[in-house]
Amino acid sequence: MSEQAPHPATGLSALLASTPFARAYTHTALAAVFAAFAVERIAGSVALATILGGLAVLGVGILVARRAEYSLVRLAPTTLLMFLAWTLTTVAWTGDRGRTLAGWVALAGIALIAVVVALVRDTLQIVRALGDVLRWLLSISLGIEILSGVLLDIPIPFLGIQGRIAELGPIQGIFGTRNMLGFATVIALITFLIEYRTLSVRTGVALFSVILGGVTAVLTDSPTVFVVAVAVALVTAALVVVRNAPPERRRVLQWVLGAIVVVAGVTGYALRSTLIGVIGAGTDLSLRTDLWSTLVPLVRFRPVYGWGWFGPWAPAEFPFNYVNAVLRESHASALNAYLDVLVQAGWVGLLLFLAFAGVALLRSWLDASQRRSVVYAWTPLILVALLVDSLFESFTLSGFGWFLLVLCAVRAGQSRSWRERMRSLDGPPGGVETLPAAGGVQGPDISRG
Repeated sequence: MSEQAPHPATGLSALLASTPFARAYTHTALAAVFAAFAVERIAGSVALATILGGLAVLGVGILVARRAEYSLVRLAPTTLLMFLAWTLTTVAWTGDRGRTLAGWVALAGIALIAVVVALVRDTLQIVRALGDVLRWLLSISLGIEILSGVLLDIPIPFLGIQGRIAELGPIQGIFGTRNMLGFATVIALITFLIEYRTLSVRTGVALFSVILGGVTAVLTDSPTVFVVAVAVALVTAALVVVRNAPPERRRVLQWVLGAIVVVAGVTGYALRSTLIGVIGAGTDLSLRTDLWSTLVPLVRFRPVYGWGWFGPWAPAEFPFNYVNAVLRESHASALNAYLDVLVQAGWVGLLLFLAFAGVALLRSWLDASQRRSVVYAWTPLILVALLVDSLFESFTLSGFGWFLLVLCAVRAGQSRSWRERMRSLDGPPGGVETLPAAGGVQGPDISRG
């Protein structure tokens, strides 16, 4: 008797749960969120929404196909769910319910894609995939800048490229602004260095990647890149000290480092004028302080629940239209993620956001300071870059910034949360990896590749 063909549903379920599909999904998701500006400018906002919506639908399918690997309570951090629930609640009092709902759908959709990637791939696999994607995107950005500024000597307006690479910048690449490109290069450099330390790529590829990221970062001529890079370098040094300390001394050392961070923060604030002059960010800061001083009084009218969640500003809606009219500018954000959350979601939203980001950073830091593999350092370093950059930009609330924040929070929560105590009831969680102390060889992967 001839063998019966498998049921279509079974075949689709097997495909969605397969290792190659998880790998392809991860690369596609990373490329989509990091190249979102270029996709929108080339193909339109509808095309971008369709791509991200399709990835979200596929993500739900993947979770359903792999439902035996996870329990419901392990899918996402509680603080993330609380923040998403509160931003959705702002629909009740916003000035434009349709735009607020659309903004929330974008926020939740990207969060869903990030959760799926964090669950189906382990940290080293995510680093490898992100390294591959950013090598291509930074190379394309630099190539188009050379084409515009050297070979053709004309700007490319629809991509926002000014063609100033011959003047050594600033350049924007396919990321829209120099600050966005600069932020992407910081993320890339962290990822490339972790790739190198884990021997995930050949030495030649690692060297090319670091040079590419370094050159691109310098050509952006972005003061925020300098600040974020210095912060990440200091945190890296602190993490090295903690990882090399005897286990019995780590607790005391952690408290000492915490005190140093507080003192450094207070000192930096007191000497902010001098530091601003040193890095040449006076103009950028003046622009931001004018914006912030206009926004802060508006918080007093709705301090608890805010004006409604929009994410990137809706220019025609109050209070955004008021702020831009007063300043005679066309800002699309508060240029500060924390202030943006405060204005749009009030103090409740800001406290939930800080809890979400803070818990993720604490978990990832403890994980990186105690585990032997250097790959665990990627998560806290990315989180530090995100949270420091949030002082000057609102990238963390949308696009690849929000994607990375959710991704890192989920990865950090895989091994350090109250969910881990339920292991005995539900079995081992998906996505937990065992990695060696050094080298690029992986241990058993519970997350199906």
